[in-house]
This record gives sequence, C-alpha cells and structure tokens, in this order.
Amino acid sequence: MVMVLILILVIVIFLFASSIKIVPQSVEYVIEKFGTYNGTLSSGFHIVVPIVNRVAAKISLKEQVEDFPPQPVITKDNVTIRVDTVVFFQITDAKLFAYGVERPLSAIANLTATSLRNIIGSMELDQTLTSRETINNNITLVLDEATNNWGIKINRVELKNILPPAEIQDSMEKQMKAERERREVMLRAEGEKRSQILIAEGERESTVIRAQGNKEEKIKQAEAESEAIILVNKAKAEAIHLLNEANPSAKVLTLKSFETFSQVADGKATKIIIPSDIQKMGGFLTSAAELLKDDNIDKA
Repeated sequence: MVMVLILILVIVIFLFASSIKIVPQSVEYVIEKFGTYNGTLSSGFHIVVPIVNRVAAKISLKEQVEDFPPQPVITKDNVTIRVDTVVFFQITDAKLFAYGVERPLSAIANLTATSLRNIIGSMELDQTLTSRETINNNITLVLDEATNNWGIKINRVELKNILPPAEIQDSMEKQMKAERERREVMLRAEGEKRSQILIAEGERESTVIRAQGNKEEKIKQAEAESEAIILVNKAKAEAIHLLNEANPSAKVLTLKSFETFSQVADGKATKIIIPSDIQKMGGFLTSAAELLKDDNIDKA
C-alpha cells in the first residue's frame, strides 16, 4: 500500500512538473492539443495540461544570420559568376513559421538563388560588379514578400562575394592596371602642365612688375625734371620781376644783353646767328664798352 502511494505521488509530481512551462525571453512555444495547434506561449511562466497539450516547437524570435554557399549565376553577357550571399532574417510569427513551410532555411536558400538568377541575369558583368547595393535591395524586397506567408521577415541581404571566372579576373586585373597607368600618365602630364603654367604666370607677373617699376621710375624722373624746369622758370620770372622793380638803366639792359650774347657764344653752341644790322651791332658793342668803362671808373 505504501509503495502504491509513493508511486502515485511520484506520478503526480511528474505530471505537475511537466505542466509547468517557463518560456525564455525572445522565444515562443507552439502548443498542440492532440496533434492540432492550440496556441503560442510567449516568454514567462505558463501551466499547460499534461499529456493533452505538448510543445510542438520552440521558436527563437531573435534576428538570425544565414550564410549560403556560392551560387552559379549567368549574367546578361553570358558570363558565369559565383555569388556568395548572406541573409539576415527574423521570425515574426511562430505559428506560420512552424506550419507554413517545411525546412524554412532550405526554402530561403533556394528562393535566394532563384532571385539572384533573375536579377543578375538582366545585368551585364560590369554592371553587376558596380551595383551591389541595387542587387541587395531588389533581393531583399523579393524575399521579404515571398517569406511573409511563412512568418519570416527578411531584414536585408548582402552579396558577400562576386567571383568571376579566372580568365575574366585576369583580364580585369590587366585592364585595371592599364587604367591606373593611364591615370598616372595623365596626372603626371597635368602636373607638368600646371607647373609650366605657374612658371609662365610667374614670369609674366615679374615682367609686369618690372615694367611697372620702370614706368614709375620714369614718371618720377619726368616729374622731377618738370619740377626743376618750373623752379628755373620761377627763378627767371622772379629775376625779371626784381629787375623790373629796380627800374634798370639802358646801360644795364645793354650789359645784360651782352651777357646773354656771350653765353650763347661760350663754345657750347655750334652755330651763332649774327644780326645783319652791323650799325646796331656796333652800337650794341660801343654801349657795352662804355658801360664797362664807367664801371671801372666808379671802382677806381
């Protein structure tokens, strides 16, 4: 009797323990009742009817990453490339994920491969290599729409590697090398051209500065000569003015005329114009002589 009681107690404890379900965070349990869907348990403490209800699936709601092997794809220009893809997805509905599709990861891999063939098949090789972002966005839209009925949300798809055939890679490397050499030659030529331009501009500016300096020097020299002429003329004008104020006699005027005539004939002039009126010239010399004689008498 004691053994029966102990056995019943053990069975009760087992059933009670099996009825308690503690669901971790970011996980959902799919519950079936006699083989049919009965509900979904979210994170927390739950009690279910033992034997009648059972946990059919434990679904993680965390974002998952699946790296699919390279897939052969033919481009529009008939080049076979291998594309390595990485898919980031998240389960949003545990019921749809559990009952929507058999082997969901395999379904996503096949759907990714077919989408790649459709998208890259409409693009040439060069465009494929330079349009990764466009391909990623297009595949993400296609996969997200297709997996919506499976309770899966495709967050993004990344093309990890695009591998052309070996001969294509070798040709591309040679082309890139030639392009780099061409750019180097262009940059060197551009640098030399810029250097020549700078040198020519420097020489031109130097010539302009020198010409400007010569111009300013000549202007200053001309201004100095002009000022000198003005001063000389002012001095002469003042001398004439003073002479007029002194009311000179005819003898003085005659002497001044004689001094002027002697300055003209001091040897610097190559030609001397002698008045044709000899009598006037003689009178001019007689007057000058008398004036000098008078001056000598006064001094004595």
